[in-house]
Amino acid sequence: MRVVVAYSGGLDTSAIVAMLAREGHEVITVTVDVGQEEELKGVEERAYKLGATKHYTIDAKREFVENYAWPAVKANALYEGKYPLGTALARPLIAKIVAEIAKREGADAVAHGCTSKGNDQVRFDLSLQAYAPDIKIIAPVREKSLTREKALQLLRDAGVEPPKAHKKYSIDENLWSRSIEGSELDDPRVEPPEEAFAWTVDPRKAPNEPLYVEIEFEKGIPIRVNGEKMDPVKLVQTLNVMLGSHGYGRIDHIESRVVGFKSREVYEAPAALALIEAHRDLEKLVLTPRELRFKRLADDTWTDLVYQGLWIEPLREELQRFIDEVNRWVTGSVKLKVYKGSLWVVGRWSPYAAYSEELVDYNKGWYPSDEEARGFIRLWGLHSLTAWHARRMSH
Repeated sequence: MRVVVAYSGGLDTSAIVAMLAREGHEVITVTVDVGQEEELKGVEERAYKLGATKHYTIDAKREFVENYAWPAVKANALYEGKYPLGTALARPLIAKIVAEIAKREGADAVAHGCTSKGNDQVRFDLSLQAYAPDIKIIAPVREKSLTREKALQLLRDAGVEPPKAHKKYSIDENLWSRSIEGSELDDPRVEPPEEAFAWTVDPRKAPNEPLYVEIEFEKGIPIRVNGEKMDPVKLVQTLNVMLGSHGYGRIDHIESRVVGFKSREVYEAPAALALIEAHRDLEKLVLTPRELRFKRLADDTWTDLVYQGLWIEPLREELQRFIDEVNRWVTGSVKLKVYKGSLWVVGRWSPYAAYSEELVDYNKGWYPSDEEARGFIRLWGLHSLTAWHARRMSH
């Protein structure tokens, strides 16, 4: 059987390659680069040592940002108000590329390294079913209950050193977020130790002077940082470093997994959190109150669909078209202030701003007369408050 493996280079997928090769299958490995720098070191060499007959490393960083992260910014996508969907956004892209290569190579099956307890099995399986419906999906970790010890033994049998990994935590990293799980973090009462973090400094050790960052958007898409136009990948990388060096971007929350139980999740996502905060503020400057209220419903639904592995759901695509349409007017700039792990919006501007200084200024410009104010208040409350209140109080 010819099997294409979604190969991260980590312990589980390395063990899968060794196991499939030992069983006599032809193994083709595919590593999709979405910004996981550490995991990519030596990945191709390791794949061949484990028994792969062919390897692909696909640079998908730009596609990841433009076609997945930017739509998430437009949708202000924070799952349960906290998580900017880093892993959830990457999985359908990885699945799409793996499926394309599997079809090109005439594969009989595709394999991934997801467990039966995580969200990623849902995201991979559903996306692979959509992109390669005629190709079998196998998940050896899930199917064979592959433990860490069994995985290490498979690598020892193949004569391959285990890939370097964090000594305590399970890490998943891409341009949009760094996910940290395991060890003492499984206890929701325990504060994450500093050794868990890599993108963000301890806020207590951050610079004593605040950082000011101005982000310019065009139709909802970030295009400039502090006046410098940047390509999408560089923009995200730059913000991750700038903001993380001031201790900003840590997330610690209880998350409702797709598979039905809650988990304690710790993330680092400086660029994602800052861009979403800035974008949301700019929307409030330019959109009508009704647009904002309705879009909030669309944003939440879009976010839930992506988290739940339903990137290929037609409703997600239909909501995306609505979100894109509303973002036609989300052009302008937002000024952020970052200080020792905290971030504030301290300024904003747009050519489409619905804000008028003349209207809000108490000392100049238009001012309603007493008669106009009283008439408005009376009509505003006539049915919803005054009449109904009088009737109900009489009974």
